[in-house]
Amino acid sequence: MSIMMLGLLFIAVTLIIMFSGMPIAFSLGTVAIIFMIFFMPASSLDTVTQNVYEEMASITLLSIPLFILKGAAIGRSRAGQDLYGALHVWLGKVPGGLGVANVLACALFAAMAGSSPATCSAIGSAGIPEMRKRGYSPGFAAGIIAAGGTLGILLPPSITMILYAVASEQSLGRLFLAGIGPGVMLVALFSLYTVSQFRKQYQQAVVDMEQGAAPSPILGTDSYSMQEKLSYLPRVLPFLLLLTGVMVALYGGYATPSETAGLGAVLAFVLIAAIYKMWRARDLAPLLEATIKESTMLMFIIGMSLLFSNVMSHLHLSQSAAQWIVDLHMSRWALLAAILLLVIVLGFFLPPVSIILMTAPIILPPLRDAGFDLIWFGVVMTIVMETGLIHPPVGLNIFVIKNIAPDIPLSEIIWGIVPFVIIMLASVVVLCFVPGIATWFPDAMMGIAKPH
Repeated sequence: MSIMMLGLLFIAVTLIIMFSGMPIAFSLGTVAIIFMIFFMPASSLDTVTQNVYEEMASITLLSIPLFILKGAAIGRSRAGQDLYGALHVWLGKVPGGLGVANVLACALFAAMAGSSPATCSAIGSAGIPEMRKRGYSPGFAAGIIAAGGTLGILLPPSITMILYAVASEQSLGRLFLAGIGPGVMLVALFSLYTVSQFRKQYQQAVVDMEQGAAPSPILGTDSYSMQEKLSYLPRVLPFLLLLTGVMVALYGGYATPSETAGLGAVLAFVLIAAIYKMWRARDLAPLLEATIKESTMLMFIIGMSLLFSNVMSHLHLSQSAAQWIVDLHMSRWALLAAILLLVIVLGFFLPPVSIILMTAPIILPPLRDAGFDLIWFGVVMTIVMETGLIHPPVGLNIFVIKNIAPDIPLSEIIWGIVPFVIIMLASVVVLCFVPGIATWFPDAMMGIAKPH
């Protein structure tokens, strides 16, 4: 059988099994084993467990369950609500300050927890009802939280970036640093849009009131005393210090990513015990249970995805696909556009973890040959995958929001999210023209990387 026919058969079998409803990890593992049975030596089946174990036995991957543990400790305490409350109080007099407070709370919480769903749930459970109570339209409020939650896979510690670093064999520290500039840019763009949209809704409320309608809550203003503002700081500052300490330990060269993750997890548990009195077994059991479930699920997906990729490589499918892309002789920017379009389409059906591990062997060699910085591309790819978290049909954050606010129609949530998707895609264009937004910080902190 020719490589092309084998590749088409591989794609067809993968799609059939995935659309059968089988969990992703089992789908990828099943496809890999089917093709090992029919197209590889029988002895290869004897090494499946060994191969999966060896792929997962990575010191970089060790940081994933530890970061998940840290995120569970912070995400399942009242840290998110207190962080949101503090920002709300301090930004109360800014036009649209409540919405901006939610964006900033999502960014800071994402940087502490490293999880998009956890960020949406922790900040949204307090932020969405508060924004709606203050007159923000339901779709607008949902869009702010859903889009803010996507920052969880861009701002360090990002599990998605950890996997990209493993798949692309790039420096994890450099990749984390590269995500900070674009993350700050997205926070600024989200905040600017939030203020702009708030002003439109405010002006519409004024017109409606002049025409005899009842005054909208959006016309009200909040005023907080300095004592009220300061009262929030004792609970928020320790977590911000934790975030700062983890960053200093990681980027100052004092600890490896795995050691930093372990230190962050221990300190997070100390903080929730000291601040929220969560130290009893009944308090900690749900955190540990959630960590074990999420870590097991994620590591199983990683193991099966890497087995899937190894089978593709053994059958020369990934190399042939990469060579086929090169033989198209597209310009480097057309190549980048085609690959990002592929990532967007895959985002309709797959989570970021699977997209990275399935496509890396195919798309990274042509991009490297075309002269693209793979650290820069990792950031761009992450932003594109962020949009997959907030657009149908997968759109994990959409369903998190729907769970938080079940009375908001799904159509309103989606329309509220669309402007943020446009902002994300526009930021990708900006990064193409100004790559230094992503590369300047790691180059300044760690020196200019030598090409591989």
